[in-house]
Amino acid sequence: MVNVNGEEPTEIDKEELEQPRDTQEEIRRIPPWTKQITVRGIIASIAIGIIYSVIVMKLNLTTGLVPNLNVSAALLAFVFIGTWTKLLQKAGFASTPFTRQENTIIQTCAVACYSIAVGGGFGSYLLGLNKRTYEQAGIDTEGNTPGSHKEPGIGWMTGFLFVSSFVGLLALVPLRKIMIIDYKLTYPSGTATAVLINGFHTPHGDKMAKKQVHGFIKFFSYSFLWSFFQWFYSGGGQCGFAQFPTFGMKAWRQTFYFDFSMTYVGAGMICSHLVNLSLLFGAILSWGLMWPLISHQKGHWFPATLSQSSMKSLNGYKVFISISLILGDGLYNFVKILFFTATSIISRLNKRVDSNTDSNKDKNQALDDLKRNEVFLRDGIPIWLACVGYIVFSVVSIVVIPLMFPELKWYYVVVAYILAPSLGFCNAYGAGLTDMNMAYNYGKAALFVLAALSGKDSGVVAGLVGCGLIKSIVSISSDLMHDFKTGHLTLTSPRSMLVSQAIGTAIGCVVAPLSFFLFYKAFDVGNPEGEYKAPYAVIYRNMAILGVEGFSALPHHCLQLCFGFFGFAIAANLVRDLCPSRIGKWIPLPMAMAVPFLVGAYFAIDMCMGSFVVFVWHKMNSKKASLMLPAVASGLICGDGMWILPASILALAKVNPPICMNFLAT
Repeated sequence: MVNVNGEEPTEIDKEELEQPRDTQEEIRRIPPWTKQITVRGIIASIAIGIIYSVIVMKLNLTTGLVPNLNVSAALLAFVFIGTWTKLLQKAGFASTPFTRQENTIIQTCAVACYSIAVGGGFGSYLLGLNKRTYEQAGIDTEGNTPGSHKEPGIGWMTGFLFVSSFVGLLALVPLRKIMIIDYKLTYPSGTATAVLINGFHTPHGDKMAKKQVHGFIKFFSYSFLWSFFQWFYSGGGQCGFAQFPTFGMKAWRQTFYFDFSMTYVGAGMICSHLVNLSLLFGAILSWGLMWPLISHQKGHWFPATLSQSSMKSLNGYKVFISISLILGDGLYNFVKILFFTATSIISRLNKRVDSNTDSNKDKNQALDDLKRNEVFLRDGIPIWLACVGYIVFSVVSIVVIPLMFPELKWYYVVVAYILAPSLGFCNAYGAGLTDMNMAYNYGKAALFVLAALSGKDSGVVAGLVGCGLIKSIVSISSDLMHDFKTGHLTLTSPRSMLVSQAIGTAIGCVVAPLSFFLFYKAFDVGNPEGEYKAPYAVIYRNMAILGVEGFSALPHHCLQLCFGFFGFAIAANLVRDLCPSRIGKWIPLPMAMAVPFLVGAYFAIDMCMGSFVVFVWHKMNSKKASLMLPAVASGLICGDGMWILPASILALAKVNPPICMNFLAT
């Protein structure tokens, strides 16, 4: 899956960061770490985590494109507790003040919870194990070994998440001081969340927050009611507003239409214009040009008798060209971040050597930085605890995972956990500099290596499971550093941050499989012609087959096209990085271009509509737009997402919409 941040990292004004400006008195007023974690905070975290788990699961199973919702979660945490305390006050009950520390803990716990739904593999490597994806990859395909599938189950999925997720929490804990205080890594997403939370807990920020809450509730209601209204007209296949032929029937057949999805309009408002335009460019290139041209080669490039879903027919070109764009973009950014990380570390080490004799270093440090550092170091996390915990969780995984998946040998798991802290450090350091979490690229590298090493009989399953192991460790350790940065800037204890992250992860390991099965049982997940295509399940399985079989798995002329798009991905990134910004800002993102190649053009149009709203709003009133856009976008996403719960219940109860609104050519 692609996790898309709204904008490229920008430097945040120091004044915004330095909200708490009192001296030692404020430090004394900060509640101890045990009181920063509250019962009401855990309840709010569970509620937010469940809501967002359902939302991101829908995004995973439809397109695989998930925007960064951390800021939205912080806003929702403020809404929940702010509303709760006001209700208690009106009822005459005393209430504990809502502090920035509690706000941070709720946001951390909620994000940890729904992050399991985002990165747990439910739309990619775990779903790629099921029988339907195995059949879509081609029963007769070399390397797609008969029996190399495992049907989803709540029990084994929950167990796999528990044994693979907690290792990442402890991998980098001993390095938190080096990353946050010594290296002063910015972690732009964590910093942006801290700015928002600090802003809420000031007199001026409280007034702004009230406006944002009002906007969130209003657009949440609009979105929920609109989804409810649409449901009545969707009684059958290709019915309802979601199939409205906006640009005519011919364009509709090539998936070019606006499907009135408030989730993707809201996501488009969060994502940058470059991401949305890249999606549209990829849709035009694939569904507007390439697929119609390749389909005319039916009977020449591939047999006319093959089913449309066969990997040797048009579907094979869609999947493997998407993979080539993803791998080209991932490889370039992987090498770039490693190079950037290595040069930055060497530079810092040289500076440290040169400044060993500087005795006035602390005198030049800002007072606020000293205050934050004091709070950050006051509640230390024992290194022995982190090391022992890492070893214990690793041993449990080494025993349990080969029992779940005999194809993945225990010694591969041992090697994975030996390498994991080093990989996690590289990823967390790179994310601190650039805000780019490269965990999926580490996972893909593990997928190809393990698929090739495990051989034809076990390669696909071993590659997919190994991908999940490495990806989980690397991603969670990076997310924890983002949270530590937020805690550092909001004067929140790192000990309470780690505990809240652990609580959120545990809740997520239970909530995410349940959210997945809500969709899996109620809707037709994995149908390439339906709404829940789960495109990355097919992509990941075919990457594993590619690792086992090499290029023999590709259809006719597909290898040349894949080389071309792989080269295009690298060239596009080079041009963006080397050319002046006035040119580079117009170069499309290959990773974003790849998504509509397989999914279709409709959601790219939705997201461009979100970009259009942002553009117009900024032209009309830029100050109000900057204030209200996160709240409006979050309201649209959450309202549409909340309708999924009653819609799923109705589907499970066999209650069908009463009307089918369909469109036919005259």
